[in-house]
Amino acid sequence: MLTLRPSDQRGHADHGWLNTYHSFSFGGYRDPKHMSFRSLRVLNEDRVKAGHGFPEHEHNDMEIISYVVSGALEHKDSLGTGSVIKPGDVQRMTAGSGVSHSEFNPSKSESVHFLQIWLFPDKRGIEPSYEQKNFPVDERAGRLRLVASRDGADGSLLVHQDVRLFASILKPGESVRHDLAAGRYAWVQVIRGSISLNGQNLSAGDGAALSDESAMTISANAASEFLLFDLA
Repeated sequence: MLTLRPSDQRGHADHGWLNTYHSFSFGGYRDPKHMSFRSLRVLNEDRVKAGHGFPEHEHNDMEIISYVVSGALEHKDSLGTGSVIKPGDVQRMTAGSGVSHSEFNPSKSESVHFLQIWLFPDKRGIEPSYEQKNFPVDERAGRLRLVASRDGADGSLLVHQDVRLFASILKPGESVRHDLAAGRYAWVQVIRGSISLNGQNLSAGDGAALSDESAMTISANAASEFLLFDLA
């Protein structure tokens, strides 16, 4: 079964410096029908204007992944980590027993477009940690590139949850296939372009939940980029 989450039905807030869309309930947006999907709790598409950002704030007991689409995002946290995340970079922060951090757009002219992803961890009180890796375009082009997983397979980021997160960039006409083991679920989020997911067309900002499916075929109707979550 495929359940579509259309882009224009997501929660939305425009704070001037931040234009954000929420696939699931977040902040002032509350929808009991869209609280989470399996361990996927937050999937926000954020655009932050130049010279602005999120001031220092606290998190706990959450796996937080940032995926930058364009621009740059500067990260600082109470672990002593400081870095600038650019397209191709994927960041994972395990909030665990508690961590504070800030995110800021250091550019003087360019906005930053990124996806903010929160996953419930498989246990509480984990020691906080941080990890960041670059996955070049050629590693994501024409294939599903594993970027985060429970065991850090294939050089992916290690997350404390039974999830396999893939990123892909497809040219028009290109296709990829992903098999789902029994009892597994999937969420597909289109970042840009237009795809066909098991015959269902999705455009930028659209998401789709898959349950009781054994496989999925994703074909690009146009130059496209998307994320695929394989979830317990």
